Amino acid sequence: MSAIRIENLVKTYGAVRALDGLSLEVEPGSIFGFLGPNGAGKTTTIRILTGLAHPSGGHASVAGVQIGHNGALARRIGYLPEEPAFYGWMSAQEFLEYIGRLFGLGGAARRKRAEELLEKVGLWEVRKRRIRGFSRGMRQRLGIAQALVNQPEVLFLDEPASALDPAGRRDVLELIAGLRGQCTVFMSTHILADVERVCDTVGIIHKGRMLRVARQEDLTAAYALPVFRVEVTANGNRPLTEWAEKIGREAMVEQVQVDGNAVRIRVRDVENARGWLLQALAESGLAVERFEAVKPSLEEVFLNLVNEEVHR
Repeated sequence: MSAIRIENLVKTYGAVRALDGLSLEVEPGSIFGFLGPNGAGKTTTIRILTGLAHPSGGHASVAGVQIGHNGALARRIGYLPEEPAFYGWMSAQEFLEYIGRLFGLGGAARRKRAEELLEKVGLWEVRKRRIRGFSRGMRQRLGIAQALVNQPEVLFLDEPASALDPAGRRDVLELIAGLRGQCTVFMSTHILADVERVCDTVGIIHKGRMLRVARQEDLTAAYALPVFRVEVTANGNRPLTEWAEKIGREAMVEQVQVDGNAVRIRVRDVENARGWLLQALAESGLAVERFEAVKPSLEEVFLNLVNEEVHR
């Protein structure tokens, strides 16, 4: 059974079509990156899946519960909005125990759960401090903790690291990565580097439509570049520029760029060029430190998909 199943989901606001026939399945236990630019429909989708908004058309289920059955759904999911709100006068432990009370946990059980989560998110040392004094990164970690109080099957995170500094982003992403296999994580973001760092599977949404869903490595492989990069030691046996000029005259080479002790070679046929380049390097006398096929970044994949959609 899919952790999340969406079929032809539509959401309109007057004349605006925020979701336009969105369909998607997410595997249990995965960390799913829901990627798209601002205004693509990410938050609208999450609001519908968490029961906070109603679709204009289509169907969806989360953890086997059809959306619309909000009581049953709330017990199975956790949710961290983009801008979480807290009672600033409470301490972190008081807040988590309060959330536990809302889910019907008894005194000893909610205290134990709060303490477990404070340890998990790295807030144990500040558990007695009032939340109003927390940094943005500490508040995000507390927000993830409150979303985990009921041990959800599916955890929804809406832009969990977008407003954090580099250290705060690192901490939050490491925390999210640590949830792999414990529950299904559905994380929306417009930051491609965050998806590359923690997500197993990526779904790219644009103007309310799903452009592509694939495992991250399959997505980048599908857009593999016909480019090789060669790095040599600074004191190579022969000048790199001389070798680059020579291979640049070969028919299978489209372009050669030299940058210091490295050369970037665009070819016409990757598989045939690989063996030929290795042979040419072996005969060159250059002291090679690295030879690799250049992999596209998720940013390049994303831009290619969006450009394809625009020009369709």
